[in-house]
Amino acid sequence: MREVVIAGVGQTPVGEHWELSLRSLAHRALSAARKDAGDMRPEALYIGNLLAPVLSHQANLGSLVAGNSGLEGIEAVTVEAGEASGAGALRVGYLAVASGLIDCALVLGVEKYTDAVGPQTEAAVSQVLDMDYEGMQGLTPSGLAGLVAQRYLYETGAPRSALMPLALIAHENGAGNPNAMYRKAIKPAVYENAEVTADPLNMFDLAPYADGAAAVLLTTPEKLSNAQRDRAVRVTGSAVSIDTLALHDRRDPLAFEAARRAVAAACAQAGVLPGEMDLFETWDSSSIYALLTLEAVGLAPRGEAWKLAQAGEFSLRGRMPILTLGGNKARGYPLGAAGVYQVVEATLQLRGEAGANQIPGAKRALTLALGGPASTAIAHVLER
Repeated sequence: MREVVIAGVGQTPVGEHWELSLRSLAHRALSAARKDAGDMRPEALYIGNLLAPVLSHQANLGSLVAGNSGLEGIEAVTVEAGEASGAGALRVGYLAVASGLIDCALVLGVEKYTDAVGPQTEAAVSQVLDMDYEGMQGLTPSGLAGLVAQRYLYETGAPRSALMPLALIAHENGAGNPNAMYRKAIKPAVYENAEVTADPLNMFDLAPYADGAAAVLLTTPEKLSNAQRDRAVRVTGSAVSIDTLALHDRRDPLAFEAARRAVAAACAQAGVLPGEMDLFETWDSSSIYALLTLEAVGLAPRGEAWKLAQAGEFSLRGRMPILTLGGNKARGYPLGAAGVYQVVEATLQLRGEAGANQIPGAKRALTLALGGPASTAIAHVLER
């Protein structure tokens, strides 16, 4: 296996881009990543997307996006892994370059949530659940997260306020991200008075669905100039693990086993432990999932991640910074593209280009994307 590096990154601001098409969003991110990498031309394009065939009525994204971005003739396919589709595309791109079959691969995560409105959008997102036993009964991803949160509070005896620190961390960090959808910190009183949307979760516990595109260009160090090598970030670990699609099929719904296995495998490949990271871009489609992933990967004892969060352990200047540029909650949640945004943000941290949110001396980062309630978990270790 060859060494794989990230030579370029690009992203669009996350938000409601009513004026932009799916292909236009994709082109902006791809162009930015290629420019950042010195205009390298890729041999392959791997796209992570969840909703385009349903909301945008557009499949065959490989041909659409490559052709619209002046990349006619290259290999181009779409990867789908629920909300973790972007991270899945990165996994495919990593394997292509590491294997030696591809020298330069572009990875794109793109989502155009606002191509539809109303109940159709919630129904589309609910496809990530088990349709026979969850979706057909009217359960949604938000509703499922609410049920998991109820179980967590019941089993641990934690107060309702246990969920608050994750939202506060995300919004505080999002304030320093120029590409974030919400760039304002919130106070505890604002959180406590927010409308409950999926009991016990309120509007600050659930990440807002949005539009966005992010891209990374993968290659080998040998393809880079000396100046480019100075900014390159290595991908030293990559792993995928799955669990049952339906939550009710698991022996323990609060043990995110797929997340634990994916992180353990990626860290073992990189030769490090999760606690040795300088930052962790965890998954906060809901605040409860962020808590459960922290516990699953061993950064907090079971039932106690909320206590460590309250104590500041996971803040930007804490022992293990998380959601360093706002996470899904404050940056915005472009679903199938979110896993690539995580990697772009971690790369900026490792390059020292994260602006006001820069973690001093950051050299190693862990990212974790989830499809559903850790039905699919995809982890990557990045190193400067």
